[in-house]
Amino acid sequence: MKIIKRNGSEVTFDVAKIENAIRAANLEVPQEQRLTEREIRFASLNVTDECMEAGHTVTVEEVQDLVEDQLMALDHFEVARKYIIYRYVQNQKRQKNTTDDKILSLIECNNEEVKQENSNKNPTVVSVQRDYMAGEVSRDLTARALLPADVVEAHKEGIIHFHDADYFAQHMHNCDLVNLDDMLQNGTVISGTLIERPHSFSTACNIATQIIAQVASCQYGGQSISLTHLAPFVDVSRKKIRRQVNAEMQTIGYEPTAAQVDEIVEKRLHEEVARGVQTIQYQVVTLMTTNGQAPFITVFMYLNEARSPQEKHDLALIIEEMLKQRYQGVKNEAGVWITPAFPKLIYVLEEDNIHEGDPYFYLTKLAAKCTAKRMVPDYISEKKMREYKLSKGETEGNGDVYTCAAPS
Repeated sequence: MKIIKRNGSEVTFDVAKIENAIRAANLEVPQEQRLTEREIRFASLNVTDECMEAGHTVTVEEVQDLVEDQLMALDHFEVARKYIIYRYVQNQKRQKNTTDDKILSLIECNNEEVKQENSNKNPTVVSVQRDYMAGEVSRDLTARALLPADVVEAHKEGIIHFHDADYFAQHMHNCDLVNLDDMLQNGTVISGTLIERPHSFSTACNIATQIIAQVASCQYGGQSISLTHLAPFVDVSRKKIRRQVNAEMQTIGYEPTAAQVDEIVEKRLHEEVARGVQTIQYQVVTLMTTNGQAPFITVFMYLNEARSPQEKHDLALIIEEMLKQRYQGVKNEAGVWITPAFPKLIYVLEEDNIHEGDPYFYLTKLAAKCTAKRMVPDYISEKKMREYKLSKGETEGNGDVYTCAAPS
């Protein structure tokens, strides 16, 4: 007869181990409450018989349940209580040792399961190790105390996968759609410091990256932002640059034509847009949050989200620069241009950018060129979103267009 151990292996059934376990519990009670050797043997043989009649290969846990039943049936309740306590303590030791071993393997960077779980984390970095160590404690607590036993068992057997057990104990939220519009237009607070409405596009981009970093440090998983929320600050910079150009011309005593001023302003504005977009790209790539990884961020590019023709024109400037810089890529430590993992880009196909001759068709061509080289952006159909994504009271064709959740 075989028995299944806790690690899943099968070994030969040994009645002597049952007898020894009962004797160990027996010694923990006063002499007058102990079983005789005959009773120990009797209980052990009864357990053996029940295992043989079970119709399947029994597990260690099932055998221990049967031992408890036999001790109760012999009216040796105090011995049964000691046996139950001993069983619980041993189980706690096994749980503790498993967690300890996993944590030690993290520190030594030889835990292959963890290293392969998240390619966006470097397991040799101290902050990553700290996050993984906390994650192992969370997994242990989640499996032992927070999840139903059938869910834990199904996860162990591979029937289901319980995602993010390493954060479950903290009751953190996941996958945010960040309201940059509110935080940029009305100000926000970061680390106890009031951040007021920015006075230029480049400052708005810098604040946006700080918001992204703070959100990433306070949750797990991805987040999404819309470039539309940055578009109003293009005109803020345009007006600021125009004032600067007029002041410069006045200083040198030159009276340029309106067309000349417009040309200088737009040239400087394009340079600022390029700097702002570069800030977003490089900050997202190089930022390291408190859990030791770059933010999982998706950038949504939707022209019809703009609230005016001017804002739509300015949004197109941002989208164009975002696609150009993503097409170029970033340099690695060897100076080779590579494709960064983040931010993910999502480009919305609309009526004014899908046909040759459409005013923004040039953006779609640029997006396709970028996808061919860098595998981003992904694409969403405005038409289909409006057909299928209906909030309460909305009719087909008048639904909502919004970004997908960022990857986690």
